[in-house]
Amino acid sequence: MRASCGGPVDVFVADLSAQSEVRRLATEVVQRLPRLHVLVNNVGAYWNTRRVTADGLEQTFALNHLVPFLLTNLLRDRLECGAPARVVTVSSQAHTGGRMDFDDLQGERSYSGARAYNQSKLANVLFTYELARRLRGTSVTANALHPGVVRTSFGAEDPADVQRLLVPLIRPFMKFPARGAATSIHVASSSELEQVTGRYFVDSRPRRSSERSYDEVVAARLWRVSGDPVDVTAAD
Repeated sequence: MRASCGGPVDVFVADLSAQSEVRRLATEVVQRLPRLHVLVNNVGAYWNTRRVTADGLEQTFALNHLVPFLLTNLLRDRLECGAPARVVTVSSQAHTGGRMDFDDLQGERSYSGARAYNQSKLANVLFTYELARRLRGTSVTANALHPGVVRTSFGAEDPADVQRLLVPLIRPFMKFPARGAATSIHVASSSELEQVTGRYFVDSRPRRSSERSYDEVVAARLWRVSGDPVDVTAAD
């Protein structure tokens, strides 16, 4: 394919809800791209009722957190080869309402769609900060962001009652997708952020994330427990 500006575009397609597909995607990227300068982890969804992936994992945690964790680890060497490089992970301001329930990460004992989503978005920020610490000295940066409330079909497959009521009312005030992507593009490409890592951005500006997101003990524990379900030895 060719972009409208004339540059080459390599397209990779995968069902990110399956780990085998994530691994296939990473393999194709490594085979076709000798260097990787930017990885934007922009995968996420919301389900009001508990669902399980083909890998037997709770779907919200698996898709929203474990996919970026797995894909980033699989592509880490390529990113380091392409340094200076950046890892940008799309989180949400919903992370401020999240907490890591290590006794029930999969929501097997008690499930709430909102609680699972908030936890997964907090995991995005914790993962980003831990990744930034682990990438020190590599010229690969890691930052997270909140894109804003964007006018998409997010959560429409299995919405909560409050979504059914509120979304039609607030839709006129939501960002169009192009504006929703602005912060991701800024963090991925701005020359001003070449050495900036371990930060959280809102409206293309650095902001302080939740107090829980700065807990390095929790971040390190999340990194360790994330390695087992995706079988990533680099998580040790």
